[in-house]
Amino acid sequence: MSDNQLIRGTMILTASIFISKMLGLIYIFPFTSIVGHEGLALYTYGYTPYTVLLSLATLGVPLAVSKFVSKYNALGDYHTGQRLLKSGLVIMSITGVFAFLVLFFSAEMIANQVLDPDSLEGNSVADAVFTIRMVSVALLVVPVMAIIRGFFQGNQSMGPTAVSQVVEQIIRIAFILVFTYVIIYVLDGELGTAVGFATFGAFAGAIGGLGVLLWYWRRRYAGIRAQVKESTVDHNIPLPAMYKELFRYAIPLSFVGLAIPLYQTVDLWTFNQAMRDAGFVQPVAETYYASFTQSTHKLILIPVSIATAMSLTILPTITSAFTNQDTERLQRTITQTYQIILFLTIPAAAGLMAVSEPMYAALFGLEEMTIGGEMLRTYAPVAVLFSVFAVTASLLQGINQQKFAVIALLAGILFKVVFNSLFIQLFGPQGGVFATTGGYLLSITINIWAIGKFADFNYQPIRRRLGKIVLYTLAMTAVVVYLAFGLEQLFPITSRWNAAIILGLSVGAGIIIYLNLTIRSGLAGKVLGHRFSALKK
Repeated sequence: MSDNQLIRGTMILTASIFISKMLGLIYIFPFTSIVGHEGLALYTYGYTPYTVLLSLATLGVPLAVSKFVSKYNALGDYHTGQRLLKSGLVIMSITGVFAFLVLFFSAEMIANQVLDPDSLEGNSVADAVFTIRMVSVALLVVPVMAIIRGFFQGNQSMGPTAVSQVVEQIIRIAFILVFTYVIIYVLDGELGTAVGFATFGAFAGAIGGLGVLLWYWRRRYAGIRAQVKESTVDHNIPLPAMYKELFRYAIPLSFVGLAIPLYQTVDLWTFNQAMRDAGFVQPVAETYYASFTQSTHKLILIPVSIATAMSLTILPTITSAFTNQDTERLQRTITQTYQIILFLTIPAAAGLMAVSEPMYAALFGLEEMTIGGEMLRTYAPVAVLFSVFAVTASLLQGINQQKFAVIALLAGILFKVVFNSLFIQLFGPQGGVFATTGGYLLSITINIWAIGKFADFNYQPIRRRLGKIVLYTLAMTAVVVYLAFGLEQLFPITSRWNAAIILGLSVGAGIIIYLNLTIRSGLAGKVLGHRFSALKK
């Protein structure tokens, strides 16, 4: 495959990931309008354990299979990749069935832990059991998709993965919105039934994605067979050795990728109970839970995804610089990565805090604006921690010290487990956010120490840039808060339209002020000048 084809394939895959994530953000607004925060909480009761079990069932298989197949294809051995695919389909089918059975039969236990069986208000245990079991069916299909996608990527064919991801997401979202609307507004059905069918959308989407992959497989089967016949060597690797190598690639990547789902699993098991212990009735506890784990969480992931995507493009340089012992290039690249993350996420988090109520009202409605705005204001700074953790974990992988990323994650999760209920009882619903903040701070501290030690990295330039970023962010935030307050006097938040006006004008002003300050001071040129040459001038 030519370089141009490879670049084109990578761009297609990156675009598909971005489209899928944006669709995953946008659909939550109409979905919340249909089912409310009570339905959103019920949806999360099913999706959180599903996400964890899916990650465990697939164990980072797409990327690991891609590396494995690509490696042996480069050696002229196409037989080994084919053997991995055939045996992997069997193994992924087995792990998928096992994960499905675990989630299906543990549904009642999870529901009884999350909800109060004796409560007559809020979601019922029966509805939660139904929701969890409906989403569990997707585990029969998704692991099989994972290995097929990895095989295509290993053959430098990104199109099948890209198209299947987008099709899967479109079908899932269409299924969710159509079925919930029809069940609630046309058939006058129960909320629990509607949300249960919404989670079943994961299975419908998976079937659509698998159909796309099988279509590609049928079209390319002759070419794949021809490749195998042209193999110049066959390593005849025993299956145990093959999977030992595969999991050596997969486990560190998949474990770090589990960070957010694991934190949300702790909240799933402890948040509602701790809120009840703190004196909150179940419906109020569920509203806070839905706001914390779904609506506000989706919002803070916007700056996280943008900043991480921009910074990760320079991470391949880390590996080569470390391997070649090019200390100067390693220092420069790590510095640039940190700067991009902080330059983008700190003002974004501050902006989310400054306009939390109008933003929540404009996107999710006025009904739960106070609760949602309160949670968003508290949760927004964690966006910076999410980004820094993801990037520092990747940096540790680049310098072959990924074990410290795993240790850091375990330490952070342990902090969350120990303090989550206590903090909620002491500080109310924001205590869950404080426990997440403490866990991520602990993890990041370990990662930063490890990078400093094993990459011999000097943090002094980062401290200087961080001071300027914070200063300009404070100036921007002061103006945004003042402007938003003034606009609220002219446009009281009595409608989503008024909230949208306040949000649009305040955010626009904030962006202009921050860019003006950072460009005029030269900070933007130092941080992003390698990407946007005009900023250097």
